[in-house]
Amino acid sequence: MKEVAIKTEGLNHFFGEGEARKQAIFDVNLEIARGKLTILMGPSGSGKTTLLTLMGCLRHVEDGSVNLLGTELNGAHEADMVRLRRRLGFIFQAHNLHESLSATQNVLMGLQVHGAGDKAKQNRAAHHMLKLVGLRDRLDYLPAKLSGGQKQRVAVARALVSNPDVIFADEPTAALDKVSGRNVVDMLKAMGRERGTTTVMVTHDNRILELADRIITLEEGRVVKDVTP
Repeated sequence: MKEVAIKTEGLNHFFGEGEARKQAIFDVNLEIARGKLTILMGPSGSGKTTLLTLMGCLRHVEDGSVNLLGTELNGAHEADMVRLRRRLGFIFQAHNLHESLSATQNVLMGLQVHGAGDKAKQNRAAHHMLKLVGLRDRLDYLPAKLSGGQKQRVAVARALVSNPDVIFADEPTAALDKVSGRNVVDMLKAMGRERGTTTVMVTHDNRILELADRIITLEEGRVVKDVTP
């Protein structure tokens, strides 16, 4: 029996109030298996990112159910949300790096939510992850000295350094060339196999679809296709 990392039931979501109220997600029912790479696809405005943020504790669940790692998000206390976020990793198309911090210092921020800990050990972990994403010679560079693709790889390293249970990624390969993008997704797949890390990824990148364990397609807020390649 598969272990479920995320389960949604009757999930709806609305934006706006009164006459401006508009439904963005319609009755989404999904079970996301632990350790698998699930890709969300669909045209712009189909609800992919909204669904991702609902499942990832970044937006409040108000209609329907999202159970993430055994915790119901609808009605969850903020303390529970904070605790859950510490078990998650996030990769966004906008890398959101701190411009005044080096690549290493930016990655270290991915560990700070878990407490101070052993600084030497944290530095080794940050350096190891940056080397894995191909930035061995950029450890002390500020973002201004990095290319767009290198910045995105720093953001990937920051998301992965704490060994999260679930990774939510929104267009993580958009700024990467074919080889770098493939390497990042290969790394996510390996984390699934070796550590049981679950990845939910929004992408338009057809170059990486073959790596997916499951492809869910949304249109106008509804799941219209659910394929296991």
